[in-house]
Amino acid sequence: MRELSNVNIGLIYGTDTNNTEEIGERISTVLQSHGCTVEIINVTEASADTLNDFGFLIMGIPTWDFGGIQEDWEDFEEVLLASDLTNKTVALYGLGDQFGYGDYFVDAMGWLHKHVVNIGGNVIGSWSTDGYEFEESLAANEDKTMFVGLAIDEDQQFELTDTRIAGWVEQILSEYSETVNLVA
Repeated sequence: MRELSNVNIGLIYGTDTNNTEEIGERISTVLQSHGCTVEIINVTEASADTLNDFGFLIMGIPTWDFGGIQEDWEDFEEVLLASDLTNKTVALYGLGDQFGYGDYFVDAMGWLHKHVVNIGGNVIGSWSTDGYEFEESLAANEDKTMFVGLAIDEDQQFELTDTRIAGWVEQILSEYSETVNLVA
């Protein structure tokens, strides 16, 4: 993996309970252990310029109840859709409760993925659905083998979170390096 200390990473999250922020901080800590610099930004403080300030974006979003979008991300939707993420690499993480809301598990991450792709973002970091129990998810592919990003369940599988974060960070750094090398 090439040196990533010069990569400008922005981690943008929305949260109501602070869980998505806490997961973002844990992701940032692992990235920093790899020599990366990460700026963590609440989506309430983000703008279109914020999105353009970073070469690599990580976006975190929780799913509420029956597939609901976190309110701050909903408020940011118009700004997001007016942005251009062409030539931007984006990785997503989402929080949900697969047992309490198994028909809507991490749906908000699927919503965010659709928007990011529609404005030109190159999304990396798909994550296997192995080890999860859910019925439906807008964030899963058609055969339910992969999520569009890292799925975290702090309600039911909190003991797996650190291992999942560590593996996913390794994966996105490798994928980012490959993407940058392809462009260079």
